Amino acid sequence: MRLGPILAAAALATLVSACGQSQPAAPVGGDQAGSAAAPAPPMSDADKQAALAALPAPYKTADLANGESKFALCQACHTLPPGGANMTGPNLQGVIGAKAGEGHADFKFSDALKASNIVWTPDKLDAWLTKPSDLVPGTKMTFAGLSDPKDRTDVIAYLMVSTGYKPK
Repeated sequence: MRLGPILAAAALATLVSACGQSQPAAPVGGDQAGSAAAPAPPMSDADKQAALAALPAPYKTADLANGESKFALCQACHTLPPGGANMTGPNLQGVIGAKAGEGHADFKFSDALKASNIVWTPDKLDAWLTKPSDLVPGTKMTFAGLSDPKDRTDVIAYLMVSTGYKPK
C-alpha cells in the first residue's frame, strides 16, 4: 500500500513531534479526572531546581533525576499532571497534605485506605513507599515498595516538585 504525499507528510510530522516523549498509559475504566484540560508546559530545569531548593530537608538535596527514574515504577498506575486520568491508581496531583482515600470521587479506594485516617505527609509517604501493605494492611496497592531510603527521598522530592507542592 502506498501512502499519498500529504498522508505521508502528516504521519512523519506526527512521529517527529512525538519523538522523545513518553506516551501515558491508557486509563483503566476511561478518563475519570477531566483530562480534557490542556497540559501545563513542562518545568524548566531552573524552575525544578528552584522548587527543589524551597523544599524542607532532606528533600531539598534530593536527586530529582533519580526520583523521576524510580517514579517510572509508579507510572504504570498513576499520573501526575493536574486533571490527569485516574488509572489503576489515582492521579497524584495534590496528594501531599491530602487525606488518604479522598479527593477523587470517581476513584474506588480500598476500604482499608479510606479507614486509615492517614494524611499524606512526607513521612507517611516514606512509610507507604517502603511497603504499602505494612502501613495499610488490606490496601489494594500491590507495589512491593522501595527498600533504599535515598530512593524514597528522591521519589518524594520528585513528587513534590512535579505536583507543584508549596511548603508552608
